Amino acid sequence: MIQLAKHKYRIKYLFARKFKRSGRNNTGHITVAHQGGGHKRLYRKIMFNQTFFQKGIVVGFEYDPNRSANLAKICYIENNIKKFYYILAPQNLQILDIVEHSINKEKSIIETLTVSKLTGSCYFLHEFNVGDFLYNIKINSTKGGQLIRAAGASGLVIQKTDNFLTIKMPSGEHRLVSTKYKAFYGQIANENHMNIIWRKAGKSRWLNKRPTVRGVAKNPIDHPHGGNTSGGCHPVTPWARLTKGKPTRKKNRINKLIIKPYKNRKL
Repeated sequence: MIQLAKHKYRIKYLFARKFKRSGRNNTGHITVAHQGGGHKRLYRKIMFNQTFFQKGIVVGFEYDPNRSANLAKICYIENNIKKFYYILAPQNLQILDIVEHSINKEKSIIETLTVSKLTGSCYFLHEFNVGDFLYNIKINSTKGGQLIRAAGASGLVIQKTDNFLTIKMPSGEHRLVSTKYKAFYGQIANENHMNIIWRKAGKSRWLNKRPTVRGVAKNPIDHPHGGNTSGGCHPVTPWARLTKGKPTRKKNRINKLIIKPYKNRKL
């Protein structure tokens, strides 16, 4: 289990101000319900874009209020200047461990680079073997890592070809990802986050969550179930869309890289 630092030296360029929106858009209308309040937070700038990833050494672990995963602080030297950055902390990573960044874009020497990998390090997907665990996967050339970033999550490589890896996602979905992109080796730490019991409503309010009100307890103008009736229609959302499993996905927007959808998902 990772021991989080209690006394942290805050590095200004690793933090950014985070504004509260409370579920409202630019016109002030609520577009996401049940949000508001909550404790003040600063955003931690995390190394999601693997292009600028530098080889370094782990100097500590920290809590991040903006996500379920913990962070590992990495120190590296550039032009004789000590610099730092954050990554998502994987399991079994220790202080003073080395994390590296692969620059091998060739596929001809795969076997020599897949013998041993360092936990928390960044590699091209063609360097992973079947059975390897990975997280923070990049799937777009213009963005950083987007897949598998929650606490305790990891993907499993189940098939490998020249141009694609077949990865089993935490949801059970099987997905193709191009081997020209990168991912981190290992499994994200803080796996017991899902077992936390908040114990009181006030803890949810600290986390920016407001109470949920039943539709039948509202007025007719606020919800289709509202008014002095016992419902009167099938269960629907506040925008009158069926909630009992009716597919709402457009058929022409199906992702062809998804080989097998997760359980009970209708394409």
